[in-house]
Amino acid sequence: MPAGFISLLRVGVGRRYRAIGSNMKQQLKAILDDDRGVSPVIGVILMVAITVILAAVIGAFVLNLGGDLEQTPQAQLSVEAQDGSVVITHNGGDALNPDNLNIASPDSSPSVTDWGDGTDAFEVGEVTTVNGLSTGNEVTIQVIHTPSDSILVEGTVTVP
Repeated sequence: MPAGFISLLRVGVGRRYRAIGSNMKQQLKAILDDDRGVSPVIGVILMVAITVILAAVIGAFVLNLGGDLEQTPQAQLSVEAQDGSVVITHNGGDALNPDNLNIASPDSSPSVTDWGDGTDAFEVGEVTTVNGLSTGNEVTIQVIHTPSDSILVEGTVTVP
């Protein structure tokens, strides 16, 4: 830079100019570090965002937009090969409505004629037999609770 050269740097809004000489680095740093106007703008944006999110969450609860989700029953079931067939045993937990249960297997088309003792609930201690499985093969059995679309038990057994 020539000896008598003075650079001009525009500072702020308007037509105010400041001469920068030998301490140019210090003055440039002071200009770049000046963030007085940024803080209020960011604060307003954050407050608006928080208000919108809060209103959406409260509105969803008040208007019940989540719908009624069916709870998955808590039941412990087991799938076993026993006495020449495959049985499902209810070992504990909630009583299950047989109308809400579905047997699925990617390997075959299983079916159940009676859940437990034939009443309106499959309860603790009851056993049911799965029909329609090909013998001598390893099959995967799933018991699905249809209202909640959740798998209650999945077991792989070899059908005798």
